[in-house]
Amino acid sequence: MKLENKPLLEYVFEAVEGFVEETVVVVNSKEQVETYSEFAPSETRFVIEKSGDLLSEAFEGFKAAEGKHALLLPFNAPFVSGDVISLLFDCSMGKSAVIPRTPDNEPEFLQAVYDTKQALEAAKKVLEEGNGGLDEMVHELRGVRYISTMVIEQLDPDMRSFFTVNTPLDLKKAKVMLTPKKR
Repeated sequence: MKLENKPLLEYVFEAVEGFVEETVVVVNSKEQVETYSEFAPSETRFVIEKSGDLLSEAFEGFKAAEGKHALLLPFNAPFVSGDVISLLFDCSMGKSAVIPRTPDNEPEFLQAVYDTKQALEAAKKVLEEGNGGLDEMVHELRGVRYISTMVIEQLDPDMRSFFTVNTPLDLKKAKVMLTPKKR
């Protein structure tokens, strides 16, 4: 999907620029690799995981990641905040994961920083047992830090980081959100 003639994933690439040393994108086909390669930063690595299961996709991403920490982001979140990303990384030292909470106080597993090795091991365990998703993976981790909505609102007052485009209506909302507010 495109927002203002730009693929949603391109917004995510722009958001992480300067915050990450490597970019790994998990896709489900060679066709997606070809499509996304057209606008992805040249150093982007692609991993194909065909199941469509979020935990399996995260597992493959963690397996491909070379850094101590991995930032897990959805492809359809065009308003990811660099300030929030920076906060997550700043809070990650000595933690197995740093997970923000959304405005409805739910953990946002897909916009979090993980200790790559620990997350890989936890994801592998949950996949082998066949009983869960990202929430179960996080349950296996020890030393998880949750970031409250009140902290995130200081950096992202409208909590736009957590807005994802899943429907045509969401796309219309995103277009409105791109329009600068008049004072």
